[in-house]
Amino acid sequence: MMKDRAPAAALVQRAAALIFDVDGTLAETEELHRQSFNQTFVRCGLDWHWDRAVYRDLLRVTGGKERIRHHDAVQGSLPSLSDEEIARLHGIKTAHYAELVEAGCCPLRPGVAALLAAARARGQRLAIATTTSRGNIDALLSQALGNGWAADFDAIVAGDEVRDKKPAPDVYLEILARLRLDASDCVAIEDSANGLIAASRARIPVLITRSMYFHDDDFTGAHLVLDDLSELERPG
Repeated sequence: MMKDRAPAAALVQRAAALIFDVDGTLAETEELHRQSFNQTFVRCGLDWHWDRAVYRDLLRVTGGKERIRHHDAVQGSLPSLSDEEIARLHGIKTAHYAELVEAGCCPLRPGVAALLAAARARGQRLAIATTTSRGNIDALLSQALGNGWAADFDAIVAGDEVRDKKPAPDVYLEILARLRLDASDCVAIEDSANGLIAASRARIPVLITRSMYFHDDDFTGAHLVLDDLSELERPG
C-alpha cells in the first residue's frame, strides 16, 4: 500500500480509464439504503428493523435482494420468503431510496465531482462497476450530475448484469471487456474490502476512499487509502 499520495495520484492521472464503485464511493448512500429497507419492512408488515450494527454485518452480503434473503434465513422464518416476495420487497425499497435521493439527501462525497471533471479534461474514460441496481445508480447520479450523466461514462455494469457479485471479479472483468482495455491501464476506486478483492482479482490497481460502514476494513493490497478523494488534490 502506498503511503505517499504522489505516486498514486500519478497512477490515477496516467490511467486510460477510472472505474468507480457507487455506494460508499461516489456518495455515502448506505445509510439511505438502510433507512429505505426499514421503511419497506414497516410498509409490508415485517417486524424487522436493521440498526447500524446489524446493517454493517449485512453489508458483507453483497446485493440488496441477497441481504433480504440472508436475513430471512437467519431469522428462520417459516415459510421463508419466495424469490417473488424478495423481489417485491426490493422494488419497494428501491422506490423509497429514489425518493430520498431525489429530495437531495445524498450529495457526492468530497473530491468526487472534481476528480470526474479532471478525468474528463484529461481525456480519460470513465466507468462504473457496482453491485447496486441500475435504478439506484440513475437515482443518485441524475440528482448529483444531471439527467444526462450517463453520457460521460463509457461503460456501466450493475450487479444484476453479471453472474456473481463482488467480491467476485465479474463486474470488473465485464467492464474491461466493454472498454477493451488491459487491467493495468485502469484504476478502480472503491470503499470496501469486497470491492478491493473484486478489482484485485481482475488485476486492476485499486485506490480506496474510506466510507462510513467500511472504514475499518482490511485494505491490504490497495495502492492508496484515503479518507476522501479530495486528498488527491493535495501535495503528497
